[in-house]
Parts: sequence; C-alpha cells; structure tokens
Amino acid sequence: MSKRNAPDVQTFGCRLNIWESEVIRDQAGAAGLSDAIIFNTCAVTAEAEKQARQAIRKARRDHPDAKIIVTGCAAQIAPETWAAMPEVTQVVGNHDKLQAASWTKLAANDAPSLLVSDVMEVRETASHMVDSFHEHTRAFLQVQQGCDHRCTFCIIPYGRGNNRSAPASDLIDAARRLVANGCKELVLTGVDITSWGSDLPGRPRLGNLVRQILDAVQDLPRLRLSSIDPAEPDAELMDVLAEDQRLLPHLHLSLQHGDDLILKRMKRRHLARDILRFCDEARRRRPDVIFGADVIAGFPTENDQAHQANLAIIAKADITHLHIFPYSPRPGTPAADMPQTPALVIKQRAAELRALGAARLASFLDSAIGKRDQLLVEVGNRGHGRNFAKIRLEGDFIPSGQLVDVELIGRDGDSLVGRAVAKGAQSA
Repeated sequence: MSKRNAPDVQTFGCRLNIWESEVIRDQAGAAGLSDAIIFNTCAVTAEAEKQARQAIRKARRDHPDAKIIVTGCAAQIAPETWAAMPEVTQVVGNHDKLQAASWTKLAANDAPSLLVSDVMEVRETASHMVDSFHEHTRAFLQVQQGCDHRCTFCIIPYGRGNNRSAPASDLIDAARRLVANGCKELVLTGVDITSWGSDLPGRPRLGNLVRQILDAVQDLPRLRLSSIDPAEPDAELMDVLAEDQRLLPHLHLSLQHGDDLILKRMKRRHLARDILRFCDEARRRRPDVIFGADVIAGFPTENDQAHQANLAIIAKADITHLHIFPYSPRPGTPAADMPQTPALVIKQRAAELRALGAARLASFLDSAIGKRDQLLVEVGNRGHGRNFAKIRLEGDFIPSGQLVDVELIGRDGDSLVGRAVAKGAQSA
C-alpha cells in the first residue's frame, strides 16, 4: 500500500509506539481509512496523556468531519475516559490496534465505539512485522510485548499485558526484509526487551537473539538496543558487545533511581551497586560504550539524601544521555498511595537532574571534537552517531538514509558539528 493513501497517525511515547504506528498506518490504510486521524497514546506520565488530549481537541477543530480514533496504552487502561471526549469517534485497544480485522470493521462502520480486548488475556506473540518505515531512516523491530514485572510506579503492564516474545526466526526474517528495503540501522524494541525469550522453548536470552540477527543478516550495518533492564545480566550480550562492532556502543538503561531504599520501594530488581557493576563490565568489554538512562525525580518518600544519591549515581555510572521523568502518580499503582513528594519539590529536583544531564552531555560532546564518527543521515543533513550523539553535517546536502564517515569539528548546543571525510582518509 502506498504511504500516500495512509491515514494520519500521531504517535506519543516510546519507540515501541513508533513501531506499532507503522503497523497501524499500513493496516488502516489498506482497510480504506485514509481520511481518519489516529492517536497512538502513551500512559507513562500524566503529561503524556495531557498532550494527547490537547492534540485530539486541535485535530477536531481543524478537521470537524474526520473520524478520530484513539488507541495505545492510555486508551487501553481507561477506554471509557477517552470515549467520553466529544471529539473522539472510537477507541481501540492495544491488542486490537494490531489486528487487520479491527481496521476493516472500523472502515465498514461495523465496530463498537469501544473495541478493547482484555490485554491480560492475550497470549500470542508479537507477530506483526513491517518492511519499511514512514519518515524514519532507523527501523524499529518489536522483539517482545508486555511485561511480567510490577514496579510500583508503573501502569504500563496493565496497558500491554504480560511478556510475549517473538520467535527469533520471525525476527531474523523481518530484519532481512528491512535491510533489503534500505534500512541502515535496526533498533530492537519492546516493553521489556531483556525479558525476550523467557517464554520461548529453552528460555534464550536477548544476547543470543542479538548474535543470531548479526550472524544471519551480515549486510546490516548497525544494530541498536532500546532501553534495557540492568537487573538481568546477560553474559552473551556482553560477549557480542565486545566482539561485533555493528552492535552500537550505546546502551540505554532503565535505571530509575540511585537510592537503594527508593529502588526497593519502586520494587525494582536492582540496587545502585548493580548499575555500577553493569556499566563497569560493559566498559571493560567495549571501552567506547556510552550510557543513557531513564531517571525518576521526586518518587514518593524521596528525601534530600535520596535525591543526592540520585544525582550521584549519574556521575558514578558515567551516564551521558539522561531522560528525566518528574514523578506523577498513576491511579491504580501502589506508588500512588504512598506519601507523595510535593509538586514544587519534584519540579526543582527534576530541574537539577536535567541540568546535570545537560552539563554531562555538553562535556561529552566537547570531548568528541577532533575525533571521527559515523553519521546516519536522517533529515536535513542531521542524524545520530554510533553512540547516539546528535550530529549536524556541514557541506553539501546528503540524502536521508546514508551512512557518512565524519570528522567532528565543533559543537552547536546539544549537537556535534561534523564534516564528511573521504573513505580511507587519514586523521590529521
């Protein structure tokens, strides 16, 4: 199906939602819903839901006759709330949004206003694969769905269900198709990708899947991992990180906090020392590896000492790319019933963490000036390096999707500035 006949799909939240929006775009377009506006929502924070509601209201003002369909995690968790919005035509659940039959029924006006299955009852694995990506030069490949863990702050398992892994053979086939269609970088994504394989025969680990994909798809230039859980050490993943340069030196950790008592109250499965051990081992195996992390500011009961531990872990683990979440209570989670940190304190602590993150990123980018990297051009001579640093390329326009060797000659805010170098050129 031509992407020109596809509906407008607006995506909120994680890389997994980006992947699923491609499935939605293809299936809804094939069903004839080219004039619909589909919102693929996120429920991680109250702010994410607020942004989706604002976008829905604007879409209705701009397109008074359009069919507006809401799906995603927020819609799965509280479908009646979204259906009550006067702007919304229909609500579709997280499992239903990946079924071609759902979009066929919606196009034929043969679906209920709430098309939402019980996601906790779903047992099938992630089986919907796409061969190309709309407006993305990096392709996202879903390796698993759902989560078996129950962190006290997180509502997502109730929107995604339990862990279901896609078989390695299906993922390898999908990776081959993506590369054949021009993919230069493949990002393995899911709700909890370190749980991949726990429900498959033999209980293989993520490292084994990474090795299989790299061995089977030799013409894949770059493989990146989305967020991984440091509570589940994977010896084979460390081996592959050390042995195959195509596995990019960028690991984004689901760190969440640096204080052990807060981590226990979060019901995380790691302590601060486990983060440090993980990072030290990865650096030992791959000295150029760079870390990102998700960190929550202002979790319930967080005092000044815990906040200082949160700041300290970032420096101790040498985290470069920070994603800071100001804590917001999610109704139905245990943390929502704990003593809450005042909103102003949360805002102040999030600002401190972001300032530290900005300073650490700037220091890292400055240290990269004068070195070489490889840029994947995404749009307007901009893209990401191997370690996920943003790079702006000076000089002639280069089409999206090209891999370019660059010399890093400066910094522009949170981006590096690079200049293309000829293959085989020697460093100065």
